Amino acid sequence: MSNKNAKYSAKAAALHKIKSKSQKEISAEELSARIIAEDKSALSQAITLLESTNPDHKKVAADIIQQCLPHSGKSFRLGITGVPGVGKSTFIESFGNSLITKNHKVAVLAIDPSSQKTKGSILGDKTRMQTLISEKNVFIRPSPTSESLGGVARATKEAMILCEAAGYDFIIIETVGVGQSETEVHSMVDFFLLLMLSGAGDELQGIKRGIMEMADALVITKADGENEKPAKRAMAEYKGAIHLLPPAEHYFPVKATTCSAYENNGMDEIYSILEEFQNHTAANGYRDNHRKEQNVQWLKRHLKFSLLDLFYGDSKNVDRLKELESKVKSGELSPFKAVELLLS
Repeated sequence: MSNKNAKYSAKAAALHKIKSKSQKEISAEELSARIIAEDKSALSQAITLLESTNPDHKKVAADIIQQCLPHSGKSFRLGITGVPGVGKSTFIESFGNSLITKNHKVAVLAIDPSSQKTKGSILGDKTRMQTLISEKNVFIRPSPTSESLGGVARATKEAMILCEAAGYDFIIIETVGVGQSETEVHSMVDFFLLLMLSGAGDELQGIKRGIMEMADALVITKADGENEKPAKRAMAEYKGAIHLLPPAEHYFPVKATTCSAYENNGMDEIYSILEEFQNHTAANGYRDNHRKEQNVQWLKRHLKFSLLDLFYGDSKNVDRLKELESKVKSGELSPFKAVELLLS
């Protein structure tokens, strides 16, 4: 216990020294130190820099990531997806509170869809998780998807690294919902949890096969009251369907269970599944290898966005694009030829 107190005293001293400087003077190194000292405000500030389109902010953010990277990688990364209305936020609040009782520090990166017309987003997850957000060891950050596909925000991976450096040992990524590019969230988490509803039509056809193949567990939500029996029937149907799917690379059998976030039922069983998965993948080496592959995907994803930034950052390219857009619209030029001209 004395070592723990000494650790907190050192962190407090570091924070006091850094916070005494004005915000304008704080460098990437100082902001990184505050994050590692588990300062929530510094974590929020750094994620804001990550999401900024300002080139100077991006450079500072890149330095922060580099300095925080050695302090990351020690959390359990959980991705949660499901159709709209399945109760993702309600589930996360119930499950998050359960994690707190097990002495976990929980970070929730909740993704809100951006309007393609106004580019704005609702960012309402904090208002839907009132109980969870009041917990000391919880950090909730809603982020817009902006132009990003795959149900995750552009800087989700980077934000996860910063949360880990800030001492959060359980990261939850809530996606927009089931889409055709859900592989994005799968490429940055350890465990992919698919939330399902019962009584919403044919259970076995209500979700894309590809999403089911990526899922490490299926959870039928809202299994309470009159819906408890239908939820259990749906669970039995999914258990039968799971056996028809090809085995995953980690060779951990896909689980199917039910829960009620309203009544806080089923959360311990889900936690046991995650523990079993963690022990299984640590023992067979899958976890470490999988994360190495994810780092490569992180590189490619960042390269894609950086190339787009480079292209749109040049006003000549933007003007040329507008010129070619009008020709494509009139049928004078094919999109293929227009791209060829732009790249040349």
